[in-house]
Amino acid sequence: MHLFRADPAAPHHTRNPSALTSFVDEVYATLSGLFAYAAVLALFVVLGAYLWRQLPDATAVAAPAAAGWSLAGRQAPAFAMDQRDKTEAYEIFRHPEGGRKDIFRWADADGVLAAELEIYRPGGEAMGPAVTEIAGRLDPGGDRGLEAAGLVDSKFGSVTLLRPARQDGSRACLGFLKQADAPDLRISGWTCQGDSLPARRAAIVCMLNRLTLLAAGNDPRLAALFAHAELKRTDCVTSGLPALSADWVTGNENPLLRGAL
Repeated sequence: MHLFRADPAAPHHTRNPSALTSFVDEVYATLSGLFAYAAVLALFVVLGAYLWRQLPDATAVAAPAAAGWSLAGRQAPAFAMDQRDKTEAYEIFRHPEGGRKDIFRWADADGVLAAELEIYRPGGEAMGPAVTEIAGRLDPGGDRGLEAAGLVDSKFGSVTLLRPARQDGSRACLGFLKQADAPDLRISGWTCQGDSLPARRAAIVCMLNRLTLLAAGNDPRLAALFAHAELKRTDCVTSGLPALSADWVTGNENPLLRGAL
C-alpha cells in the first residue's frame, strides 16, 4: 500500500508577508513626505506674511537708504545743534563707498516734518545733482522743480536759496544749499517754518549758525572750516526780519534800494 503525503507547497490564498510590509512602508514614507512638504510650505507662508508686514517700516526709512545708503545706528554724532529742540531727530547714513550723511529733522507742534538739515561728506560714490536731491526731500513723490530764490549770509558764507518753481496750494517752504571745496562738504536742507519768505530766510540762517562740530574724524580741514565759521557766527534773528546779504542785489524779492532816487 502506498502512503499519500501532503503537498509541501504553500496554499495559493496565502500572501507574502514581506510584500505587505514593503507596501505599508511605502505608504508611511509617502505620507511623511507629504507632511514634511506641507510643514515647509506653511513655514514659508508664515515667513512671507511676516516680511510683508515689515515692508512698510523698511520703506519708511529716509530717502538715502533707497540709493545704497544704510542707517548707521552705532555711529557717533559728528555734529550738534545748540539749544536743541525736543522734536529734533538725528540720523546718520553711510554708503559702502565711504560717504556719510548726518541729518537733522524737526517737526512742528502737530508732529508734521517742518525742517531738515543735511551735512553730506561724499566718498567714492557718485553724487547726484544737489538741487534734484533737495527737491526730492522737500516734496517726496512730487514732480515740482526748484528755482533760485536769492542768497543769505551765514557763518559759512553765502548760501543759495531754492523754492518750488510751481506752487500747488500747499504750505510754502524754502530750500538751501552750501557747497564747500576744502573739505569736500555739502550742507543742504529746507524749512517750512515761518509764515513769510523773510521769516523762512531767517530760520535758515539761524539753523546754520546753530550748527556746531563735535568730532572732525581726523580731518583737520573740517575742523578748520568750523573754527573759521565760529568767528563769523551771529545770534539767531528773532524779530522775523530777513538776514540779508550785504549786497542788496542778492535779495530775490523786494530788494532794499540804497541812496536817494
